[in-house]
Amino acid sequence: MNILLTGGAGYIGSHTLIELISEHHSVVVVDNLSNSNKESLTRVEQITGVKIPFYEADIRDRDALEVVFSAHNFDCCIHFAGLKAVGDSVTHPWEYYDNNIGGTLVLVDVMRKHGCKNIIFSSSATVYGEPSMIPITEECPKGHCTNPYGWTKWMIEEILTDLHTADVKKDDSNPWNVVLLRYFNPIGAHKSGLIGENPNGIPTNLMPYITQVAVGKLDKLHVYGNDYNTPDGTGVRDYIHVVDLARGHVKALQAIENNCGIAVYNLGTGKGYSVLDVVHAFEEANSVQIPYVIEQRRPGDVGICYSASDKAFIELGWKAHYDIVDMCRDSWKWQKMNPNGYESL
Repeated sequence: MNILLTGGAGYIGSHTLIELISEHHSVVVVDNLSNSNKESLTRVEQITGVKIPFYEADIRDRDALEVVFSAHNFDCCIHFAGLKAVGDSVTHPWEYYDNNIGGTLVLVDVMRKHGCKNIIFSSSATVYGEPSMIPITEECPKGHCTNPYGWTKWMIEEILTDLHTADVKKDDSNPWNVVLLRYFNPIGAHKSGLIGENPNGIPTNLMPYITQVAVGKLDKLHVYGNDYNTPDGTGVRDYIHVVDLARGHVKALQAIENNCGIAVYNLGTGKGYSVLDVVHAFEEANSVQIPYVIEQRRPGDVGICYSASDKAFIELGWKAHYDIVDMCRDSWKWQKMNPNGYESL
């Protein structure tokens, strides 16, 4: 397939790029580099031996997207581009709504103009809000989101669903096919150590925070909340290796090829680990001590969130293969090889 990868220089995007190339798909990357680094694409080229067509552009820029679509004939878009930090979205809601929703509206308008009406969307388990069931299946109703980041994912899912529904009602001969992939918590890095999570400034996600403490860039880990209704009081999440997650996108192309209409899949491991579980697993896997301090809860966080991903296995043949030890080892390898991220070389 000929695929447009928006946000393809980012953490999940760059890992997905490798998996797509390994399956002989042709991929073009669009990224504005606001929270990513072009060096990731250089590293992907080093790993795969394939030159990556790249456009530095913001998906809110209609003219820039027109240039891309006029130069390429895409079969599908895998849409990663967006701001992604829960806490930051609480303090900067306008920026999240403008970037994530506004950008998606421009993107899909240009897509349909050029006859490309297949999209795989990078959604999130945050759309479940405070989930009504644990583990969370796709039958769990979307809830009241606890932060603007989650609301952007929630609303974009609705926008894409409505586009498909409108085509069906019009009896359109080329209706939208939409795959909504609801991620849980990606961590880990490519086994080569050449690409990984490279946050700007102080990390807001757990694993890069841990690895930056381990490498000495930060003095201690801040654990936000120890009074949740969990075994050790810290928040419980479903952590999934980023390579497993990337392979889920490749598998999702099967649904597009089968004219799925609307398809929703959870991508997780089905196991919940607390913050302190991850800390201790990292220490054990890598023989590194992680000092930490307990802080107040962050606004917008939920206590427990982990998945059931049986549907993705039954319909797509996808399941997670890596365990928490693999995730910790690969994260540490990336950080050790790149103590300052992509600025190391």
